[in-house]
Amino acid sequence: MAERAARIVVVDDKLALAETLADGLVDRGFDARALSAGRDALAELRAGKVDVLVTDLRMPDVDGLALIEAAREGGNAVPVIVMTAYGAIDSAVESIRRGAFHYLTKPFKLDELVVFVDRALADGALRREATTLRRTLGERFSLRGLIGMESVLALVERVAASDVAVLITGETGTGKTAVARAIHGESKRSAGPFIAVNCAALPEQLLESELFGHVKGAFTGATADRAGLFADAHGGTLLLDEVAEMSPGLQAKLLHVLESGSIRPVGATRERVVDVRVLAATHRDLRQRIAEGTFREDLMYRLDLVSIELPPLRHRRDDIAALVAHFIAEAKTRHPSTPVVAFARDALARLLDYAWPGNVRELAHAVERSVLLGNTAEVSLAELPPVIAAAPPADAPEFRGPVLAMRDLQRRYAGWAFEQLGGHKARTAEQLGVDVKTLTKWLTRDDE
Repeated sequence: MAERAARIVVVDDKLALAETLADGLVDRGFDARALSAGRDALAELRAGKVDVLVTDLRMPDVDGLALIEAAREGGNAVPVIVMTAYGAIDSAVESIRRGAFHYLTKPFKLDELVVFVDRALADGALRREATTLRRTLGERFSLRGLIGMESVLALVERVAASDVAVLITGETGTGKTAVARAIHGESKRSAGPFIAVNCAALPEQLLESELFGHVKGAFTGATADRAGLFADAHGGTLLLDEVAEMSPGLQAKLLHVLESGSIRPVGATRERVVDVRVLAATHRDLRQRIAEGTFREDLMYRLDLVSIELPPLRHRRDDIAALVAHFIAEAKTRHPSTPVVAFARDALARLLDYAWPGNVRELAHAVERSVLLGNTAEVSLAELPPVIAAAPPADAPEFRGPVLAMRDLQRRYAGWAFEQLGGHKARTAEQLGVDVKTLTKWLTRDDE
């Protein structure tokens, strides 16, 4: 099938000029149409029938600037070439600022227009390719591990469109970074940088320098200026992972950045304005940290405008089979010579029964190991990682050691449940079927 000729719409309130240009473009192999009214061009744009729009800037009904705005709506912007009189250069420059691809000053030659139409088409093709690539990468990596969590994905789509602060909570390995990447990838900032920093991995002074930057000589070892991650993320998104581990002094500085939109590098005397969306993630209960005096309540309210809580994998057992199939397909792209296509029934049953303390991350690693080392089409129970193959079912109670008094057993079980649920007291109380006051009593009861 022959490739469709690019559709070029030429609009000018002087129809004779528009027709002359359109006829010339048809002679060069384009599918061109001449229009004399901006409202007609607007209808063509909204119908998705335009690859490049060539428009006069000043028209009586819908002018060129309005058409530029309309051409930028939707997923794939239509490139616009503006025609303007010699005395309207300022307006032409304004059209470029509004998003026009190029402007031509009347009179101009047809060959000149053809050159910029070709460039606009090439630019549009590159933009569509980049959008498709970003979407593909987003599906493969950003949403990795979120299979089955439709409610989470729906919330991601809703919050992505704005710049509101989002607090992502959940145990280690549940996919907090994946959710943050998905929010960034679906947002208007998707073309900008996405930067993540683990606040628990660096000491206070080093983390401050990493976040806000420093000037040369600010401290021992500062041999050159450093911009910092907030500056690096300008126009994009910064994820503060494990934000609950940040020191109180650094929390105060972070609060100032969130309130003022500006940073001050270590050792600097002036602040710098930054345009960054901040997302935060933690496996801790921030309200409990506030009660303990280790986290600022005002900072929590800044970070927690919207909360997304990710359930542990042991609470999503119905999703495990789909996740396994997804991770097999991913692993096979990295290890194409593997014969593995599935897990045997007993092996899959063990995956379904396992407690998954490392959550989705642990499952992904287990599947990749099995795909890499597997010698047959189906991974057997014996070929699973030893810790998984030998593990008792997650729901099976395990009794060891001496017989305990019921109050001691109650205290130990409550402590275990509290740890399993990531230190979330309210969630633990709900799972145990008691109120928070009773749970607190169980957790703090001394051995007697």
